[in-house]
Amino acid sequence: MTADVRRIAAALANPRVREVYARIVLGRDPSEGTTAAKVARAIATLESAGLVDDLGSSWAASDEVFRELLAQQPARVVATGVERFLVGGRIDRYPSSQDDRRSLLEWVVDRAFAPGEVLDEKQVNERLMQYIDDFAVLRRYLVDFGLLERTASGSTYSRVVTG
Repeated sequence: MTADVRRIAAALANPRVREVYARIVLGRDPSEGTTAAKVARAIATLESAGLVDDLGSSWAASDEVFRELLAQQPARVVATGVERFLVGGRIDRYPSSQDDRRSLLEWVVDRAFAPGEVLDEKQVNERLMQYIDDFAVLRRYLVDFGLLERTASGSTYSRVVTG
């Protein structure tokens, strides 16, 4: 039987079925405190959802149904490269490794600035705002890492072009 998350959720959404299931999981008598007919309906629901196994004279909670559900889930995609430091295309955190930090900053420069472009500080800030709220720190990192340079007057910035 293939585990069906909707059937399992529907079964466990019913308080009486959930109570009978809890008794079975705990190894207690499932009919404790209720009628045989109600227990039979609850067990039929649990069995059709794959949550219990009939052992003949008793019932046992099935572990297999949960393994099947987990196996049905898509594999978690682990971010690599600069993507590890982004959420929704924005910087979530700065890498502690200088190599990773440089890669992240190069990623920003490649997207925000064209070679040969000369921008004033306001224009630079507007472009950097799309990557992080604290654009001043990002701007400082770009300058410190030699990816963005300030003119001698300090009034404009341009991308450093490496050959």
